[in-house]
Amino acid sequence: MTDFAELEASAAEQLHRMRRLADDIAAIRIEHRTDDGAVTAVVDGSGRLLDLSLTKGISRMSPAEFDGAVVAAAGAAAQRAMAVRGGLVDDFNNQVNNRRAGEQ
Repeated sequence: MTDFAELEASAAEQLHRMRRLADDIAAIRIEHRTDDGAVTAVVDGSGRLLDLSLTKGISRMSPAEFDGAVVAAAGAAAQRAMAVRGGLVDDFNNQVNNRRAGEQ
């Protein structure tokens, strides 16, 4: 293969990896339910709240308890989503760095 062909193949492979990373991050959906099951939050790979489900159990909560449950469920889901996202980015970086180390 010529130098240009190798460079082009390498760039195409890198672009493919980047697209796969973006797709994998976009596919992240994390759900967290409070211990009592009254509040369930679903977030995406950016930690954005996508869905919030409530059961009748919230009727027994004070306003402060309700606020705390919503924040806790959304926060826990977002924290787990960021951990998953971080793992994907670490894997991507390791692939890139291993490829570079192999080229040197």
